[in-house]
Parts: sequence; structure tokens; C-alpha cells
Amino acid sequence: MEKMDFIVVGAGVVGLAVAAELTRRFEDQSVVLLERHSKFGQDTSSRNSEVMHAGMYYPTGSLKAQLCVEGNPLLYKFCEEYNVPHQRIGKLIIARNDSEIPSIEGIMKQGRANGVKLELIDRDQIAKMEPNITAVAAVYSSATGIIDSHKLMAQLERLALQGGAMLAYKHQVTDVHFQGDGYEVVFTGPDGAEDSLECRWLINCAGLYADLIPARLGIDTTAAGYKIYPVKGEYFTVAAAKSKLIFHLIYPPPLKSLHGLGTHVTKSLDGRARLGPNAHYVDKIEDYDVDAAHGEEFYQAAKTYLPFIEREDLQPDMAGMRPKIQAPDAPVADFVVRHEDDRGLPGLIDLVGIESPGLTCSLSLARKVAGIVAATS
Repeated sequence: MEKMDFIVVGAGVVGLAVAAELTRRFEDQSVVLLERHSKFGQDTSSRNSEVMHAGMYYPTGSLKAQLCVEGNPLLYKFCEEYNVPHQRIGKLIIARNDSEIPSIEGIMKQGRANGVKLELIDRDQIAKMEPNITAVAAVYSSATGIIDSHKLMAQLERLALQGGAMLAYKHQVTDVHFQGDGYEVVFTGPDGAEDSLECRWLINCAGLYADLIPARLGIDTTAAGYKIYPVKGEYFTVAAAKSKLIFHLIYPPPLKSLHGLGTHVTKSLDGRARLGPNAHYVDKIEDYDVDAAHGEEFYQAAKTYLPFIEREDLQPDMAGMRPKIQAPDAPVADFVVRHEDDRGLPGLIDLVGIESPGLTCSLSLARKVAGIVAATS
């Protein structure tokens, strides 16, 4: 049986970035990327806000904070070097009334502790930047932007292929066996036939299914904090005429009861505005339908700071899934990026719970994985 140096499982933005980075750092070593879909980025990576985050929300010292603050400028540089469409649009985290000012001041303090450049602006400054919204104060993040995630992934795919990686689409991993000096990865190919490959390093970037590989290798995923609790988020699009009244990303303070950042406004590169996402724990990962009845909730949330919005301005857009590793009512969980050698599984690197800001962190996550390999080899 052929033995590869690296097998990466999952061709979302993180798996693609890891494959590209491994071919760059370890030029003489073989890299195979296995993906169950017929092309890259069919799950979380293509169903999100496409925001380049700055890193102000996450606890100081967490992987989310470190990798987001590192990854943000890396991503801008990558976009400029490879002509990936993006825009440094900026974000306002708003206080809709005086009672919310302490909340946004807390976010600013947290962000500055993480190394994020933030500015507290008053009502007059907001009026110049966003004359059509309701806000008494805001934290302005100039480093926040938007990106064409599909074209980002296409460029990462090109770099991986140019570096010599083999990309195997329609290859679904069904089992994994540790063999003492590496791993046998069993998969079904496009024809449905079962086959396998061996590797020295197994990099788990399986996103919504990232808990399956460690479970197959005997790790108690619940005890380890690896169990995926999928959270569905729906988006509603804003009518074109009303979209033109919004110029930045607009975020109200997140509510502690939510499992995300609440109903905020993002902009696409073509100028459309979108509201969302909401957040609901679900059992069925493949359900990407948007419940049109939820539009009323979006409208009620949005009109508290977008006074020009009418109910008929909102239409169902899309839904995405977040691979959360926090159970309902559990504390917010950090990314897992872990070499499992102390569990008797040398060469296995698990990336689990890579939700937002995973897109922003894709390049810094790839560097971290390559760094683990380099430090161990």
C-alpha cells in the first residue's frame, strides 16, 4: 500500500490552506487532500458572512484571538498578492442607547488587549459614516473587511496543486486505523468502491464532521471536548434600494444568551446588505433551508438600529452550519488545534470546532499546523 507523508481530510478553506502550506514548507513530501464533495468548500466555508474579522471579541490568549489577530493581516496580504477580491470596509459595533455603551466599551477593552486597533466614536462621527442608522456611540474597527471566499479557496487550491498536492474529490473517509508508525485512511471513491492510503501525518480538517476521526481512533470526543454540536444560522437579504443606505458592517452588542454575535448587517462585494445569522442548535446537518417565518424576528431586531427597514425589505437568503464544540448552555469554546501524540496517536493533528473566525484564521491555522509538524519532525 502506498504511504503518503500527509493526508489532509476536508477541503474547506482551512483544509485547502493547510494543504497549500504543507506543500510550501515541505516541498519534497507528498500531500493528499481527501474531500467527500465534488468540489471544495461545500459546507461551512461557502455558507457564512465572508467577513475578515479583526479579533476583538475573543478572550485574550485564546487560539481564536491569537490566530485571528495574526490571520487578519496575512489574509489581506494574500488577497493583494493573488488578486482575491476583497474590501477593507470597516465595522461599527454600535450602542443603540446609553445603556449599551458599557457593553461596547467592554468589547473595545477586550479588543485592545488582543492587539486590535479600535476607536470609540460618538454620535456626530457615526452620522458622517452611517447617516441612516440609530446609534449613540460605536466602536470602529478599520481592519474588518469582506472577501470573496470562493475565489480565496480557488487560489488556495491552485497553490496546493502547484506545490504538488493531490486533491481527491468525491473521496469520503469511512474509517481510520493507527498502525504504530502512521495511519491507514479508508475511503470510498467516486465509483463507490472502498480503498485506502497510508500516511505518516493525518491532518483532520473535517469541519462539521471533525469529531468522527478522533472517535474512530478511540478518543472519547465528549470527554475531550471534541463533540460537534451543529448550529444553524439563517440569513435574510435586504432589498437593493435599502442596501444602498448602509456603508459598513453594523453589529449591535452581542447578547449573552446567543451562540453567535446576534443579528448584524454585513455587506457583500456587490453592495448587497444581509442580516444574520441567527443561531439554532440542530440535529440534521444537511438542512440548509431558510424558514421564511423567521423574517419577522430579523425585522424586529434590525429595526432597532435600521429605522428605514420595512418588513417587505427582507427576503430569505441562505443558511449555514457552524461546527460548535460547546453544548447548549455551555461556556464559549475555543478552537482545538492539537497534536495527539500524548494520547498515543503521534502524527494525528486534530482541528476541531473551527467556526468563526475560521475563515479569517485559515492562513494562520495552516501555519500553526505546519509549525507543529516542523517542531516534531
